Parts: sequence; C-alpha cells; structure tokens
Amino acid sequence: MNRRKFSVIALIALFISFLGAPLVTQADAKTPEGELRVGMEAGYAPFNWTQKDSRNGAVQIQGDKAYAGGYDVQMAKKIADKMNRKLVIVKTEWDGLLPALQSGKIDAIIAGMSPTAERRKEVDFSDAYYESQLVIVTRKDTKYAKATSIKDFAGAKITGQLSTFHYDVIPQIPDVKKQGAMDNFPAMRVALESGTIDGYVSERPEGVTAESVNPDLKMVEFDKADGFQTNPEDVQVSVGMRKGDPDMAQVNQILSGIPQDERVEIMDQAIKDQPATDETQNASGKKENVFVRILKQNGSMFLRGTGTTLLLAIVGTTVGTLIGLLVGVFRTIPESTNNAKRGLQKVFGWLLNAYIEIFRGTPMIVQSAVIYYGIAMAFGIDLNRTAAALFIVSINTGAYMSEIVRGGIFAVDQGQFEAAHAIGMTHGQTMRKVVLPQVLRNILPATGNELVINIKDTSVLSIISVSELFFQGKSAAGTNYMFFQTYFIICVIYFVLTFTATRILRAVEKKMDGPSAYVRLDEVDVAVGEDK
Repeated sequence: MNRRKFSVIALIALFISFLGAPLVTQADAKTPEGELRVGMEAGYAPFNWTQKDSRNGAVQIQGDKAYAGGYDVQMAKKIADKMNRKLVIVKTEWDGLLPALQSGKIDAIIAGMSPTAERRKEVDFSDAYYESQLVIVTRKDTKYAKATSIKDFAGAKITGQLSTFHYDVIPQIPDVKKQGAMDNFPAMRVALESGTIDGYVSERPEGVTAESVNPDLKMVEFDKADGFQTNPEDVQVSVGMRKGDPDMAQVNQILSGIPQDERVEIMDQAIKDQPATDETQNASGKKENVFVRILKQNGSMFLRGTGTTLLLAIVGTTVGTLIGLLVGVFRTIPESTNNAKRGLQKVFGWLLNAYIEIFRGTPMIVQSAVIYYGIAMAFGIDLNRTAAALFIVSINTGAYMSEIVRGGIFAVDQGQFEAAHAIGMTHGQTMRKVVLPQVLRNILPATGNELVINIKDTSVLSIISVSELFFQGKSAAGTNYMFFQTYFIICVIYFVLTFTATRILRAVEKKMDGPSAYVRLDEVDVAVGEDK
C-alpha cells in the first residue's frame, strides 16, 4: 500500500474526527450555576403546553423561541424562585423524560408525572403537588357517553398513555378490549375522533380541557365505588428528581408551603389560560377559519421546525454522502503486499463493515437515544442537542450511502479501470478522474431519495428534544386540540419540502446529463461547407 492509499485512510479518520468536534466541545457540561432545568412535554394541557409568547406567565423553552405555559410551569416557577435559581424549561418527549433526568440533561421532571412504584425504582419523587382522579374520555355520539361506571365500558376499545398507570388500570374494566398504549395524548385524541378507539383513560384536568374545547368529546366521571381502584400515589402528581438528589428536601419544603386552595386556583387558571380556549374572530365578528387560526397561533413554530428539519436533512445527507464516498473509495484500494499494512487494512475494513451493519440494522430513533442519552449516562458527556442530531443523521445516512456508492463503483465498466491503469494512472488518479465522476451521476437519484427520507425521518429526533417540524406540530395539536387540522398542515409542509427537493434534484440530473442528442464536430463542418 503506497502513501496515496494511506492518505485515504487518514482522510476518513480526519473526517470522522471533524464530525465529533462539535460534540466534544460540549463534553462534561453540567447545569450552569443558578439554573434549574425542568423537563416536560409542553403538550399536555392544562398541565403544560406550548405557546408563541410569554403571556400568562409562560417561560421560554430552552433552544426555542416558543414558550411553555400551564400548571406545571407555574409550580416550577414557585420552586425555582424559592431556590433562588433561574427556571429553564427543557421540552422533551414523554418517553425521553426519565432518560433525560438520569443522564443529567435535566434536573427535575415536572410534567404531570405520577410517583408509581415502578418509577420509584429509577428516580426519587417529591411530595404530591397535585391530586386528581381518573376519568375516561369518549365521544358524545356513542353509548359510552352515558356511562356511570367503568362496568358500562365492557367490550369497549380503551387505551392509555405509554409508561403511565393510566394504561395499567384498564384491565379493571370487565371484558375490555385493551388497545396498544400510545405515546402521547394528541395521538389518543386523534384515534378517538377517528373511531379507532372508544375511549382513553386520563385525569380530570385533561378531561375537562378535552371536553371544553372539543364539543364532540365527553369526559366520563365515576363515583369512588364505581370508578378505578387506585393507590393514593397513582392519582398524585409529583416532582421527579435523580436518586439521592440533595435538593429533594428543599423541594418538599417549598411544596408544603403552597396551600391546597392555591393549587386549585392555579389549576383553574391554567384551564382558562390554555391557548385551546382562544376563540379568535375577524373584523366582521365571524369566527376565523380553523386553519388560519392554527397558522396564526403556531405559524412561527412551524417555520422554525421546518428550518430545523431542512438543516438536519440537507447537512445530514451531504455529510453522509461524503462518508459514503470515502468508505467506497477505501473499499476499492487493492490489498497491500506488506503484511503489516495489509493487516491494518483488514482491521479498518472490518470496523467499517461493523459500522455499516450496525447503523443499517437499527432504527434511527434507537440510535438517537443510545448516542444522546446513553453516552451521557455511561461517560458523563453532555452532547450538544443540535450537533448530536446532525451527527446521528449524518452517520446513519453514511451507512446507507456507502453501499449505494459501492454499487455505483461496480456499475462502472471494468474496462475503464484497465484502460486507466494501462496508460499509467495510479489507483487514486483512476478513482478521481475516471470513476468518481461517473459514480456521482450514477448515485444522484439514490442520493435524492436519501434526502427525501431524511426530511421525513428527522421526526424521530424528537426523542432527544430536537424541535423539528413534527415535534412542533405535535406540541401544537396537544395544545389546541385540533388534531386533524394541525396534522394536515404538517402533512402539507412535508409534501412541499419533499416535492421541491425531488424537482430540484431532477433538474440537477438533467443538467449533468447534458443535451439529449449530440452533433459530431465533423458533421457541423460539413454542413457549414455546404451552406457556403
């Protein structure tokens, strides 16, 4: 193996190091002095929601221009004020709250979370800061709307939120058709409205909100004897903190100083303040079109989410393509005659094969959780969220592009390699001047397909709190309760992005192909001579 061959390996190693640079700069970042980082969905009204401004005491979300409001936010503000710390809201998917806490991304969970026995094995909980009761939310046009006991829901298709005790109590309903758990309330409300389910288990504040903003929904309450049998901790809502956190005693002391009537007053005010209760009218006094209303309330959020999605997709696809090209070129290097160099070549090749198989064989959402939360828990390294997202999309795309590039190289006729070597070209010169220009054209359609896939697949990065388009849309739907309309707008935005990207790439393909018909130069000379 000559120096040029080793330079390819060095270039790959340098490139991977460059990708990791923005991540390492954030290593070992702990909570800044004087801050209290609180995690919540910001999409579970009236406990927490997302809005575009700071009205009604909302707090700006970390890394976003949007604000979080609701009962949880107001309680978090009281705790932070008494602790003389600045409140920082970290918007996080429900499934990502516990990993975020355990990995040190946040200091506390204040998100309507109940201190169940299972959760107490992983985190410590404060005294309750709210106590509610279980209800079932159903549609008004079904027989279940007149139910007075959980027995009246016999045979009904009922679900609950994933990783909550709401889902665990469903078997108490006789002959119930327990459906698969859903990861958030917006998803359950959409399923309910579409008729996929007959109801979902919830808590009274959420049920009151659902019923007040959607006339088609009905919250069914039960007397104690006719309702779900629960432990006191099941209907309580507490602050979750890391095991052995020394601040827990202070949090309990602060909560004990908030009277029950004040807590009820805060919850009642949260129900009134949530954006879903806004009824915007135009100048003529008529109610605004629902799509116009959604865009007015959440347009800036959708725009920022679109920008983040495009950034992740374009950068991830570009960097992934470069990784694929580098890996593809390395795989074409002839085997060295030197034993040591040949051994190094095989080891590096094995590592590349392992990288390709692992990242092609596992979902991006799992990769995101392992890289973002797993590294923090295992090594105490706090990765920058956006840089981590770019890294994840890039290396995931690189694994797929390396195989696409390999196919593109094999598509080049073997005679061209032999001809290049016959005139004295080195392997590096052959790849740069003969093979790669053809490979780039061959893989362009597949590269465009990867870009379209990445535009859509960035939605899974919400698991690590990246506020891309889908995460912003889900937050809006969880706040305004207009699920079909909100998701329809998000669907249109995704279609515009993918359709535009496809058309641009086809134009690039056409430009690279050149004219569809060529006229030989000697034929042009003959034609000019005849005209004379």
